[in-house]
Amino acid sequence: MMSTYYAGLLADVGILLLGALSVYIILATGQLSLGNAGFMGIGAYLSSYLTVTVGIPLTLALVIAAVTAGAIGVIVGFPALRLNGIYLAMATLGFGEMVRSFFLNLSPMGGSEGFHGMQHISNGYIWSWASAILLLVMILEHSQVWLEMRAVRDDETAAGLVGLNTTIIKVGAFGFAAAVAAVSGGLFAHHHLYIEPGNFSFERSIDFVLAVILGGSTVSPGALIGALLLVMLPEYLRFLAEWRFAAFGALLIAMLLLRRQGILDRSLFRAFALRRPA
Repeated sequence: MMSTYYAGLLADVGILLLGALSVYIILATGQLSLGNAGFMGIGAYLSSYLTVTVGIPLTLALVIAAVTAGAIGVIVGFPALRLNGIYLAMATLGFGEMVRSFFLNLSPMGGSEGFHGMQHISNGYIWSWASAILLLVMILEHSQVWLEMRAVRDDETAAGLVGLNTTIIKVGAFGFAAAVAAVSGGLFAHHHLYIEPGNFSFERSIDFVLAVILGGSTVSPGALIGALLLVMLPEYLRFLAEWRFAAFGALLIAMLLLRRQGILDRSLFRAFALRRPA
């Protein structure tokens, strides 16, 4: 039987997977968001309020939180259309910090003291959500919608000239990603049973981005590999004591130098497909 400690790590992998997928969805259109921790915070606080104060079942609360965060993501996505590259990254970073500050000063949700009272959820529940959303994204990768997203990423001007509505595609990606991040936040809150604004800081958004970069930014299963690495690898380096995080950083740098595209990519998947027996 798995120990409570490793069960907790496995739950953290599932939660990080969803956060990484939220970044991956936006990256598919050629955009980079450093503010997805803000959407995670919206999902965490809203779902916790609905379950603890209002008494709504968790699954319904997560759906409501996802829809709400998705709507906010669409609103944020429209002004973000005017920005690209580092400017978009800084704008989304500002949004994430604004959300964190909002909850820091929201007295009904505990403010700086945090919010608690949620019911604990099982690993099975967390991974049911994580697996379902990962499967949904994998299905979308083989759809016309995803081809249009990739077209916008490769050349937005050309995509517009052939009749694609680039505005709807990019804003829709923001909305979908925000909804996924909100589910991640709701699961985080009901797994850890206590949340405070510091849980959804800039560092959390960086974890999401790192997981995608390490695992592979061109295929959705890369987010799973990246989440496993970020959560589990530091634990297996504990024998290095205080040097373990330095060793972890060195491994990350080596990984990025050797495989800039991440561990998984489309060419690797094609190679495996070609090797399958007829």
